[in-house]
Amino acid sequence: MMKSVLVRLREYNNEASLTEKTIIAYILKHAEAISAMTIYQLAEQTFSSPSSVIRMCQKNGFKGYKDFIKALIYEMAVRKHSQQEEKKEITKADRIEEIVDKVTYKNIISLEDTKSLIDFEVIKSCIQLLGSCKNVCLFGMGSSLLVAKDAQLKLMRLDKRCTVNDDWHVQLLTARYMSPEDVGIILSYSGQTTEMIECAKAMKESGAKIISITRYGSSPLALLCDYNIFVAANEAIVRSGAMSSRISQLNIIDILYTGYVNTQYEKSLEQISKTHIQKGDPHA
Repeated sequence: MMKSVLVRLREYNNEASLTEKTIIAYILKHAEAISAMTIYQLAEQTFSSPSSVIRMCQKNGFKGYKDFIKALIYEMAVRKHSQQEEKKEITKADRIEEIVDKVTYKNIISLEDTKSLIDFEVIKSCIQLLGSCKNVCLFGMGSSLLVAKDAQLKLMRLDKRCTVNDDWHVQLLTARYMSPEDVGIILSYSGQTTEMIECAKAMKESGAKIISITRYGSSPLALLCDYNIFVAANEAIVRSGAMSSRISQLNIIDILYTGYVNTQYEKSLEQISKTHIQKGDPHA
């Protein structure tokens, strides 16, 4: 699956040259208009040169400008379609059949969009961290806390030391006393939750590695983390339902868990078997 063009540019921007930063800033601001531009027009608008544009494209995994534009056009088309579908919100007049269709469809779209944002190298690095770290500490609030608890249950079945706390003050204390041998996973759809940002800052000071599972795009939280796993940004932040975003976060947890199991397959199966709670015979 092709990684999001715009996500690539945002991530690369931190290490880009001044000329490349100018090109990237222009592309991010005028993404739709770029698709109709020639390389010479883009170079002129960004006060750069065609060779600089080509180098920037190649450094982000594209063969050249044409390959870059092709990927950008596809992404913008998908985004436009997704935005149109978002308008199909639930209304007071909806019948239960329509509610079932709309909620299910929105969750499917969220999963599909999130899949397109996945950076396989980031996922591999995060799985390696889970395997090598001493402790995994999970952080989240509201619906994200529920996802954190799901992750804790999965990792505990593999005999991985894992903690999560309901109380934010305890989460902050946990972050402050983590070590460089620990890994923190922060779940925050908005990436703007003050409490989670404070936890990230505390972990940064303690030297622990930080993984975020957050909405696509730049955010205060993403800037603090070592690895960012993006979920589709198709849920309004002001809404409290957090339905499709929760589904996407759970899916990412399942991906990390399954990837971790595969790194030590035999041992993992043994641990899962040990922690399986035998259900009673319903016919007894």
